[in-house]
Amino acid sequence: MNYNKLKDKNNILNWLPTSKKEIELREWDEVDVIIFSGDAYVDHPSFGSAVIGRVIEDEGFRVAIVPQPNWKDDQRDFRKLGRPKYFFGISASNMDSMVNHYTAARR
Repeated sequence: MNYNKLKDKNNILNWLPTSKKEIELREWDEVDVIIFSGDAYVDHPSFGSAVIGRVIEDEGFRVAIVPQPNWKDDQRDFRKLGRPKYFFGISASNMDSMVNHYTAARR
């Protein structure tokens, strides 16, 4: 196994930042866009927030993601990355909200 390739592939800078520390590692002063997602952050084309983030990033913007923010406490997840230069984006999740109302027994 080529460990150098694995090391490069698993570099934290390959993913969109999800914390202030990851933003600082990139030496960014500010983030242009912050995306809130109801899902965990998985950098894969089947996850909408990752696709949206990558498309915006490809246009030259600095993008960060706040996955699964806790909306029941003092709102610290909504403040942890600061104010973006342009906008906050919101993506619900991969699971449609109506599907969440049902169990496997259709109740």
